[in-house]
Amino acid sequence: MSVLETAILRVTNAARVSVLDLRANEVDPETLALWVEVSGAKAGDFTYDMWFQSAGEAAPGDTVHDDAGLIVVIPSASVDKLRNAALDITAEGGMVITNPNRPPAPATEINPATEINIAGSTLDSDLARRVQAVLLEQVNPAIASHGGAASLVGVDGETAYVQLSGGCQGCAMSRATLTQGIEVAIKEHVPEITRVMDVTDHDSGENPYFD
Repeated sequence: MSVLETAILRVTNAARVSVLDLRANEVDPETLALWVEVSGAKAGDFTYDMWFQSAGEAAPGDTVHDDAGLIVVIPSASVDKLRNAALDITAEGGMVITNPNRPPAPATEINPATEINIAGSTLDSDLARRVQAVLLEQVNPAIASHGGAASLVGVDGETAYVQLSGGCQGCAMSRATLTQGIEVAIKEHVPEITRVMDVTDHDSGENPYFD
């Protein structure tokens, strides 16, 4: 077992006294180290586990530090997550870890329209302008009666990407509106388009016209 000279996790004097008092109630306390591990994340902060275990069981890559008579072991997977953190005592006498490190933010779900822009679709083409004309002149007047609207997000090859809004967003009939109305109209007037894709986030629709 190798012991580091520099602590990954700093233990305050008050916390050290408290931990040593707790360790004194264990069997063979002098053989036990304080193990500190990041167990997960919650509400933008790490969560932790702490327990007493022999320092001799530390694996390669774990850090072992002698903090004024208290051996602290940090498993390798938690080293970077606990770097420059501190173990202290709260005003109520409980243990608290103050950590400048934060878990990575959860992956943001990409809006389909954003994916399309990344994929290289365009609105700046003769084909796109003809599709937009169909939506503005024929489709939108027809679906405006129930508060709906359709807009072109992009054209990629033979595919037109359409986004619905208003009464059509979240509407139970939106699929029929797309396939039986919008898609038919676009294909009829712009035969180069062979597929029309709905990229609407229907889950966020708040006031659909149809139940």
